[in-house]
Amino acid sequence: MSDTSAPPPGDTPEHLCEEARRLAEDGELDRAADLFEQVLALGDTPVRARAALGLAVVLDDAGDVAGAREADRAAIAAGDPEYGPRAAYHLALTHERAGEYEQAGAAWQVVVDFGNPAYLPPAHLALARLADDAGDFDTARERWEQAIATGDPEYGPLAAHDLAQRLLERGEPARAQRVLTAGLRLVDRDSAPHAYARLAVALGIAYLDQAIGAFTAALGGEEDAVDPEAGPLAIELLARTLPLRGRGAESREVWRRGLADPGVAAQVRARLRRDFGGDDEDADPENLWWEPVLEQAVSDGTLPAVAGEAFGALDHMYSLLAVRYADDPAEQRPGETHELIGRAVRVPSGYSWGPLLHESFAERLRLAMGTPASLLPPGWPDAAG
Repeated sequence: MSDTSAPPPGDTPEHLCEEARRLAEDGELDRAADLFEQVLALGDTPVRARAALGLAVVLDDAGDVAGAREADRAAIAAGDPEYGPRAAYHLALTHERAGEYEQAGAAWQVVVDFGNPAYLPPAHLALARLADDAGDFDTARERWEQAIATGDPEYGPLAAHDLAQRLLERGEPARAQRVLTAGLRLVDRDSAPHAYARLAVALGIAYLDQAIGAFTAALGGEEDAVDPEAGPLAIELLARTLPLRGRGAESREVWRRGLADPGVAAQVRARLRRDFGGDDEDADPENLWWEPVLEQAVSDGTLPAVAGEAFGALDHMYSLLAVRYADDPAEQRPGETHELIGRAVRVPSGYSWGPLLHESFAERLRLAMGTPASLLPPGWPDAAG
């Protein structure tokens, strides 16, 4: 009597597995599954784990997730050092895909327990991210460090970036810098330019945060006197660096602190105004009505907005005048030109710096006419309109 469980002559378990793999690649999932199941029915063969993993992948592709997981567990149970961790890897992915993160974590731990170096990097990274999502930073940090320690060029840099981000958020830029430096050593810049760039930018941010910490330490607390020699430089560097990290409000406070300190205010103001232009270092900024506006805008971080307002006002005034200039020069009605110019003159009134412009003009007119009294009525030009 023949043994019906044995494969036909020439159809060894290895041959059946190979044929099943070929069918799966050709999209014949049902036939592939049948062959993989035939191999599993043969019992404890050398390719049992391979067949079980193949069956799991085929069933997963066919939409039978429960069957796929059962096959994954069969492959894991076979204890094969190659296909066991691969099956646990696949099992973890099915749980993650379904949002079953606790079960996914258990499967990733099985991958780690197998100890196959080829699968440790993604497993450690996955466990780190699961712990991080659960709010367990200490466990996440340990797993990220283990992923980096594998030296894997794909998963090591990802772990370094993740860990560094958390360290920066926790106010530990020096540790982040060391982690990112280690991550960069794992990256081949030519073959993985984007991975290199991400780590390099993060490293730059870590240095920025370290610089912010150093400049802040140089200034001391609010109650401490600012060092007249190093303090103004520290104030400028800190105030100009903070906005790069999205901390504009803190930057404004740093400028204000320096400008309010009689011992360093003059030096701080000179540093704040270094980009204003002009060669006369002894010129009085109060002689130009817009200098205080610019100074305030720089310290508040609103200079682009003020520049936008100024160009907007110029564009409005120019449009009012240009339309009339481009038209027939003849008067259309008495007083039209005067009215149009008045509208143009009143354009700056809608801006916070408008009254300063009007006051400056009134004073220059008074000085030019040589009279001690203002030649313009109170509230000009708005009151005159």
